[in-house]
Amino acid sequence: MITLTLPNSETNPAASDNKSSITPSFSPLYQQIKGMILNSLRLGEWKPGEAIPSEMELATRFRVSQGTVRKAIDDLAAEHLLVRRQGKGTFVATHAEQQVQFRFLKLVPNNGNPGSEGPAHRNIVQCRRSTASADVARALALRTGDSVLQARRVLSFLGTPAILEDIWLPAAPFKGLTAERLTNHQGPMYALFETAFNVSMVRAEERIRAEPATEAHAELLKIDQGTPLLSVERIAYTYKDVPMELRRGYYRTDTHYYHNRLS
Repeated sequence: MITLTLPNSETNPAASDNKSSITPSFSPLYQQIKGMILNSLRLGEWKPGEAIPSEMELATRFRVSQGTVRKAIDDLAAEHLLVRRQGKGTFVATHAEQQVQFRFLKLVPNNGNPGSEGPAHRNIVQCRRSTASADVARALALRTGDSVLQARRVLSFLGTPAILEDIWLPAAPFKGLTAERLTNHQGPMYALFETAFNVSMVRAEERIRAEPATEAHAELLKIDQGTPLLSVERIAYTYKDVPMELRRGYYRTDTHYYHNRLS
């Protein structure tokens, strides 16, 4: 049973003295249930790809109606944190699934078909431990000088380099991540983070601008120095809005374009 407790002047004399400064907070019941389900996801009660209990089971667990649970799950499905499968149930979203793994990759070939080129070939240029600079620390909610893992990789399609990415991760949650491990993993990087490190990237924020290719960018992307690139800086978050990755991608746009759907 869920109980909402507000200050009461009989049990809390200070409340009556400061009534004008108190604003009762209230969220709809389904939002409270959504928060409880999110907390179970954050604690790893249900792993990525696993089924969560049925709506009826969750309704019994939280002592609310099935409709309230359904509305909470609808919200989580709309946010791509859960996936409904007709006749099978509701599952924790995973970046290993086709419909989820391209959520954060918006580069599309000029023919408009994201799957026409097959999977990207990934070349891990480096993966090493370093210390966080001031801007990296700020993005990852760390202190300057804290330990981070820094990786650089190139994604190629049909033999042509298309994306150069510099990636920073807080070192503690990703202990044991190496260039060899990144190279040997066949699926999306975020799926590896889920299965090997219990870190789920559930949302991201991006900043986009145009930048000329530096000498280092040009060498890795096989283009001329100064070629315009689309620079995409992304901060990816796990549950509770904890930042877990800073990624700076440099995209060639001569054979691809950046596609986003707004609603």
